[in-house]
Amino acid sequence: MTTKEKDEKYFGRGNPAMGLEVVKAEGSYVYGADGKKYVDFLGGAGVGNLGWGVKEIEDAIRNSDRPSYVYPNFYYKPWTELAELLAELAPGKLQKSYRMTGGSEAVEAALEMATMFTGRKKILSVEGSYHGNTMGALSIGASKKQKNFPNLLDGCEKLELPLNEEKLQQVEKLLSTKEFAAVIMEPIIINLGVIIPEGKFMAGLNRICKETGTLLIMDEAITGFGRTGKMFASEHFNIDPDILCMAKAITAGHAAMGAIITTQEIDEKVGGEIGLYSSYGWHPVAVDASLVALNFLKSNKNRLFQNIEKISNLFRKEISEINFRKDPEVRIKGAAIGIDLKDEDYASEVKTKALKAGLLMNTEGSSLLFLPNFQMTEKTVHEGIDLLKQSVL
Repeated sequence: MTTKEKDEKYFGRGNPAMGLEVVKAEGSYVYGADGKKYVDFLGGAGVGNLGWGVKEIEDAIRNSDRPSYVYPNFYYKPWTELAELLAELAPGKLQKSYRMTGGSEAVEAALEMATMFTGRKKILSVEGSYHGNTMGALSIGASKKQKNFPNLLDGCEKLELPLNEEKLQQVEKLLSTKEFAAVIMEPIIINLGVIIPEGKFMAGLNRICKETGTLLIMDEAITGFGRTGKMFASEHFNIDPDILCMAKAITAGHAAMGAIITTQEIDEKVGGEIGLYSSYGWHPVAVDASLVALNFLKSNKNRLFQNIEKISNLFRKEISEINFRKDPEVRIKGAAIGIDLKDEDYASEVKTKALKAGLLMNTEGSSLLFLPNFQMTEKTVHEGIDLLKQSVL
């Protein structure tokens, strides 16, 4: 049996396979079992922020003298080192980190912490958003994905796009009831094709949350660790999250990990009661990968962020010259690039043709989504754009 046949027989998938069997990934390229090299604008859906096969991270995983496993209730020096580093990198007063295995678990923990701290049950989120595949995360995500599941949250409300100054009236009306434990959102909504809220909306949201005692949870599973040209996308709006969710690029794709980080004030009230036991949260292998990845990002920040700006501008210029069937809406923030083609079938068609041509990307509804790594060269951007031009006709 072929790999594809065995996959179909034994391997469960929530989404259909893309038709590519991967045998190697290096830098900005993925290599298939068919011997073909693919330009990677997909970036593991935001996981691979530094590119694939970073030598320093690979060496740390392979050569570290570490225990096979550490029981969560023991002390482990690398845990405290990583938590201290996250507190240094995170915005505002965020200080206390909790171990998670990924983004869905981080979101669940953030919701649990918010409801315990406030004593309230309701959650306000953004309609159409994605926060994970667990039941609580699905309850605050896109309503259309809940048809097969019960909503676990009592009174979850959702804001429709656009997120502009006018929407603040609705936010104030809802939150002034003081029934909402938290507002949760991506500060830049990559999972809707890089939707960028208005600055006045974000400033107003931050103010209303503070005035009503509603916690502000920023889900930065994708936007965190440089994706939008800031270490965290919350920094674009000068807001102070009460809880921030992290995952994906926290290890630059070299191991599974997630985290939440919160303030000392919140932790002092609920930290001793909340538990948040995670058998495989911050496994020693993942911690080694994360420490090297984040220190690499920190020490090379100027170079990497300058390159993000360079390729961001290049993508903007090159995309403007592509002859799509209709004029698209292009939304770019750092290394997060959304191209709304206004037609889901057309977007899917472009993605399929691009894969055959040798270009990897994602789609979100009617939008093409590019999440290139921060070390991608201009030459590779041009190479990928040339393949995209072949795929839009």
